[in-house]
Amino acid sequence: MKKYGWDSFTDLLFKNPAAAEQDPHVDNGDENTERGNWSSKSDYILSMIGYAVGLGNIWRFPYLAYKNGGGAFLIPYFTMLVVTGIPLFFLESAFGQFCSQGPINVWRSVPLLQGVGIGMVIVTLLVSIYYNVIIAYSLYYMFASMQSVLPWSSCSNWADSNCSNTPIAFCNVSGVLTANWTQENNTCPSSDIITVPVQSPSEQYWDLVALRRSGGLDETGPVVWHLALCLLLCSILVAGALIRGIKSSGKVVYFTATFPYVVILILLIRGVTLEGARDGIEFYIGAQSNLTKLYEAQVWKDAATQTFYSLSVGWGGLMTLASYNNFHNNVFKDSFVVSLTNAGTSVLAGFAIFSILGHMAHIYKVPVEEVVKEGFGLAFIAYPDALSKLPVSQLWSILFFFMLLTVGLDSQFAGIEILTTCLLDAFPKIFKSRRALVTITICSILYLLGLPCVTEAGIYWVTLIDQFVASWVLLVLVLLEIIGISYIYGGNRFIKDIEMMIGNKTSAFWLWWRACWFFISPCIILVILGWSLATFVPPTYGKIDFPGWGLALGWCMVVFVIIWIPAVAVYKLIKAKGNPWKRLKSLCSPSEDWHPYLEIHRGERYSEERCRRKKKSKTHLEVNVEVISSSWL
Repeated sequence: MKKYGWDSFTDLLFKNPAAAEQDPHVDNGDENTERGNWSSKSDYILSMIGYAVGLGNIWRFPYLAYKNGGGAFLIPYFTMLVVTGIPLFFLESAFGQFCSQGPINVWRSVPLLQGVGIGMVIVTLLVSIYYNVIIAYSLYYMFASMQSVLPWSSCSNWADSNCSNTPIAFCNVSGVLTANWTQENNTCPSSDIITVPVQSPSEQYWDLVALRRSGGLDETGPVVWHLALCLLLCSILVAGALIRGIKSSGKVVYFTATFPYVVILILLIRGVTLEGARDGIEFYIGAQSNLTKLYEAQVWKDAATQTFYSLSVGWGGLMTLASYNNFHNNVFKDSFVVSLTNAGTSVLAGFAIFSILGHMAHIYKVPVEEVVKEGFGLAFIAYPDALSKLPVSQLWSILFFFMLLTVGLDSQFAGIEILTTCLLDAFPKIFKSRRALVTITICSILYLLGLPCVTEAGIYWVTLIDQFVASWVLLVLVLLEIIGISYIYGGNRFIKDIEMMIGNKTSAFWLWWRACWFFISPCIILVILGWSLATFVPPTYGKIDFPGWGLALGWCMVVFVIIWIPAVAVYKLIKAKGNPWKRLKSLCSPSEDWHPYLEIHRGERYSEERCRRKKKSKTHLEVNVEVISSSWL
């Protein structure tokens, strides 16, 4: 990497009039004295790991592995990581680093598709609302764990008559049901046991105390104030960490991105020493692995979906965080480091989760599959229940929920940074010197928007947004993204852009990435998208259906994300000059503002292309059609 001394930076500073109003959150030593850069490479790597490693790695992957054949699931999972996950992660990171812009301004490369960037920002905005609420749940449970006895360890005065510490069953003795029979009493043949549905203390605590859950989305009820206060504290924590942008968040992640690994290892070590832990691990990834599952298409679809979502592709965060890198940063190597760390975290977390769930099944004397849950059921019902059975249960509970808190905060940091970066890039003269105010304002707005999610119907709002917004809509955005970059902007041109940053590579080096970007990844995304739409069922929470108006609102959120794509394209076509064909050609070609942010990085290539672009009559879309077959050579 080429180094620049202090004199070079001061020359650049005074030669660039825009730098006169320097952002107070930019250090003098930054390569980009207008937008700023990460203070160090480790700041960036830890921020990317913190962003990519989210709650899904802990409460989603272990369940999918168990459900889809245990250890056999790792085969499709890592296959999809190689053919879809890493290529898309590399593409988005390189895209943002090249132009040092957020997810909206990067589409100066293909102005016709700028609505894709706006859609990504809208998704991030909507998801940040409920993600903040999930962090508040973790914070509440962490505080609730600081009691002499965990409140969900037994049926207390808040529980109803359906609460029981152990499964209750009746024994059918000669046609007569014997009451008060428990599964611990093994004198009754298993064929004669009739189990009565009951709720565990942890399940009732989640519903009746933590959420105060109502009967449905149409029963809003009042704000649950202990959750509202936790939500406020979460918003304050996020705003405080981002008050100086990446300069402050880049330091916070040294703790928030590494502490979860410490907790996972502690829980794993403790878990494997418990009775029944082996049974749990066997179900997760051991001898219970079922290789015949590999013949089922659903397993491969689940592997591709988990890989796609766990790496946070399509949210705009990868572009945003990479946009603060130095221009010559080796984004290729970083993509591998973060992607493999993310996958390894999922596998490691599964061992910690299932070892303790195995112990829980041992205590209840039930099969492991009867205690396994996913999502909220795992994080706030099954796992807290299992932890309550351990000695010094308060310590393990505090560690677990503090881990969920830090994991959630890392992802939320990036979400807020996306929104902030887009505003600063769009209106630099207004907001550049007011980053702290912008951050506080965004966090305040998200807090207010999150209040409906902490009412008695709050969990239904969280589920609604999650199922409609953080789902197949992202597949639409990423499919258009990869088509725009590979086929309209030009895959070969994009490769040359990357080589400007990381140096020239051989054609053999790029053969695999061309195959993924031009064919493999788009096809896989298209298949998953079609499958997701064909198998879509209206979301529910447990056995509770959403009312018609709630589902209609969910579809409105989907439309609100996607409508920007055609709306922006039509607007730009109307504003462009010339006949319809010339307008389309101009919007499929990079704008004059598309280039590396700093002039010292543009070189002769982009200086010459600006002149050449005015003279040539063919767009890169037309050129790509002509050379698509030769692009593989």
